[in-house]
Amino acid sequence: MNETEGLRFRRVHRPQVITDELPENRNKGTGTYSGKVFQVTLLSLGGFLLLPLLVIILILESPIHPEVFSLKEPPLMKGCWEPNLKLREAQRLFEDQISGPESITNIGDVLYAGTADGKIVKLIGRRIHTVTRLGKPPCGSVEEESSCGRPLGIRVGPNGTLFVADAYLGLFQVNPTTGEATLLVAGGQLVAGRKLSFINDVAVTRDGRKLYFTSSSSRWQRRDFLHLIMEATADGRVLEYDTETRELSVVMENLRFPNGIQLLPDEESVLVAETTMARIRRVHVAGLNKGGMDTFIDNLPGLPDNIRPSSTGGYWVAMSAVRPNPGFSMMDFLSQRPWIKKFIFKIFSQEVLMKFVPRYSLVAELHDGGVCTRSFHDPNGLVAAYVSEVHEHDGSLYLGSFRSPYIAKLDLSKV
Repeated sequence: MNETEGLRFRRVHRPQVITDELPENRNKGTGTYSGKVFQVTLLSLGGFLLLPLLVIILILESPIHPEVFSLKEPPLMKGCWEPNLKLREAQRLFEDQISGPESITNIGDVLYAGTADGKIVKLIGRRIHTVTRLGKPPCGSVEEESSCGRPLGIRVGPNGTLFVADAYLGLFQVNPTTGEATLLVAGGQLVAGRKLSFINDVAVTRDGRKLYFTSSSSRWQRRDFLHLIMEATADGRVLEYDTETRELSVVMENLRFPNGIQLLPDEESVLVAETTMARIRRVHVAGLNKGGMDTFIDNLPGLPDNIRPSSTGGYWVAMSAVRPNPGFSMMDFLSQRPWIKKFIFKIFSQEVLMKFVPRYSLVAELHDGGVCTRSFHDPNGLVAAYVSEVHEHDGSLYLGSFRSPYIAKLDLSKV
């Protein structure tokens, strides 16, 4: 056999590549004609549907105009902040009988709260009695809040008088026996060029002469609270009202969502929860430092709401949303990305967005210097959700909520 015949022999036995492709399709393209038609039709239909949507999103004006702001890296959830399940030891009271009891106070053993349907109620044993309604019905929906009213912060003044901060209607003095309500400061009015659009919490001096209250925004109302958090504009204020002279003045301004407020024992300063900034500020309202401000505690692991005194000389702070570390904090992520916030609010309503906010309830006791001494948690808010305030009375914590249909009671002897 010569060399040419050897080469011919080896070509005959060249290995064959085995595939699942049928012989008649081996020389055709990667897809059939009908397959290509289907792909083109699908892409055309997708483009036909998506293009108008994209155009609408680009044209739509975002309801919020967020600012860039910086938050420090959240503190590690260890030590005093170590997660636990202690809030799950709480008992629900008046479940499905009361709506959104944001703030709670007591006269003797009788509890008082403001509800989402515009009422001031007193709780005696297992019964709920209506003291008064600050606004006018109909009530029950977010759209009706501005006329119905939404009582938030509530305090007891001298002689058992109640002082109530209504988000829309203003500051009221309420007789808990007769239900007579006297308007002290009208909501919605202009004060120093800015509107009282969202009155939030109130504190009262021991003699009842001075009221200090927070105006969370001059732009947004309570029903748009998530817009306020996401926009993060510094248009919140602390104001003072003198019940004798009826003088209303601004004590501090340019705060980002000032929320809960609490007088210190010397009554020369107040603690103010600056919700968007995850911190608590000390605003000096009297004395040599009047008009000044410093930080009581910075970089909390959650967004603070109301502040109330504890029996050990500290302060209870309620947080219904946390900045987990380790973990992912949406609040921190979005603080530097206002364009994402704009896009989100173009296509989703506040109610839809609230469904994506993790329900994690956290309450903490803080002492002078912003030292955390103990904290109680309910991951996922299974027992106590949307906690807005912690009111301590007779060895128990009563947990208010801006959204839940109950009051949660935690026996401190059990935790």
